[in-house]
Amino acid sequence: MSPLELDFDSCYRAVSARDSRFDGRFYTAVTTTRIYCRPICPARTPASRNVRFYRHAASAEAAGFRPCKRCRPELSPGDPGWDVRGDLVGRALRLIDDGAADERGVAGLATRLHITERHLHRLFVAELGVGPLAVARTKRLLLAKQLLTETGLPVTEVAFAAGFGSVRQFNATMRETYGFTPSELRATAGPRTRQAPEVTAGPATLRLRLHRREPYDVDGVFAFLASRAIPGLEVADRASYARAVPGGTITLTPQRDHIALDVAVEDTRQLARVVARCRRLLDLDADPEAISEILGQTSLGPLIAARPGLRVPGTFDGFELAVRAVVGQQISVAGARTLLGRIVARAAAPGGLFPTAAHLAETDLTGLGLTNRRIDTLEDLAVRLAEGRLDLDGGQDPAEAVAGLLEVPGIGPWTASYIALRALRDPDAWPTGDLVLNKRMAALGIPQDHIERWRPWRAYAALHLWSSS
Repeated sequence: MSPLELDFDSCYRAVSARDSRFDGRFYTAVTTTRIYCRPICPARTPASRNVRFYRHAASAEAAGFRPCKRCRPELSPGDPGWDVRGDLVGRALRLIDDGAADERGVAGLATRLHITERHLHRLFVAELGVGPLAVARTKRLLLAKQLLTETGLPVTEVAFAAGFGSVRQFNATMRETYGFTPSELRATAGPRTRQAPEVTAGPATLRLRLHRREPYDVDGVFAFLASRAIPGLEVADRASYARAVPGGTITLTPQRDHIALDVAVEDTRQLARVVARCRRLLDLDADPEAISEILGQTSLGPLIAARPGLRVPGTFDGFELAVRAVVGQQISVAGARTLLGRIVARAAAPGGLFPTAAHLAETDLTGLGLTNRRIDTLEDLAVRLAEGRLDLDGGQDPAEAVAGLLEVPGIGPWTASYIALRALRDPDAWPTGDLVLNKRMAALGIPQDHIERWRPWRAYAALHLWSSS
């Protein structure tokens, strides 16, 4: 079924039941009010004759509907259907979330995907009913709406943070699309949720809410990140995760029904990218019900029942994850942390950032405890990313990226699969030959041929087995 073909009766039943499982999967537009809502909106269910359903918020806005101020579509978790797709549209949507269209325009976005702008537009219209420019504009507007509602950031800064070229353009676009100006929205939002930026010696700290799809295994995700936190770059435990990001810092803290993101960056135009990468880092857009439905019927059933909301932690940066994977080959997690901490201490970019590919390629890594072969692998990997032959942040087809990784001397199937699992967000990646996985399967009496039964969620199967040890 095409993403445009939503089953009306199924969607209407979900809206009537305010079923949270469908939050982010589609939006309900009401013709009498010209407002579109999330399926969980607490407002009275509209009559079916007055309802239209859209797969993406941009499609609803293109049809002349504006977002509900009560259920706030900008807080919807991402559609899991797009989250796991590695095709052109799925990758393009992730790059738009990452701010690629704001930085380079649609032409630059198409170039990053190695296709023409016309072909990209044709694919988007076929899948979503609108072009990539409309999707990018909706992303900007919804981020602006969240900033206006939840923070005290001045309207001028909100405009640039959301990716608009000028305050005038911001005002005109919001009035044209939503029927009110940014100042009018802020006045009606009131002080109930809005917080003034926390004034510090550096950039002001903003707090935003990142909503998740339940159930969500908070302890599992944060424990995973804490055990792998790189000294000098990250500080993490089961209750929080903090790290340096370009131009500032972030802290992620679990709350009752969402993750609080405290972000302090010198250039607020980086906010969209920070939000998108935090969502991928914490795997907030996964569909735990779909995963449990498949894996729960297999030999993993008891593990799934024990932790139904387990997630696959992603990464804030694809190159960083690839370095982690190479350094972590055949050594313990603790040993890998020590070596990675030494790399950061020697090669960190200003602000304590993980080194870029270009910088690491020029850094002398001898004397850190790495073997000569591993140093050669890291240098080769860094050169390929610096030259654009590899793209681990969403622009390259996952299969092509894995094939490119396997061309790097010293990167084998396990390393490439681990990078695919966490950096490329491949839900079916399986770290072939992983000793811990093999031991856990043997201890649980699970035959090796059961691995094929776990498709298309083998990455989640791996996390369940790793977490059960």
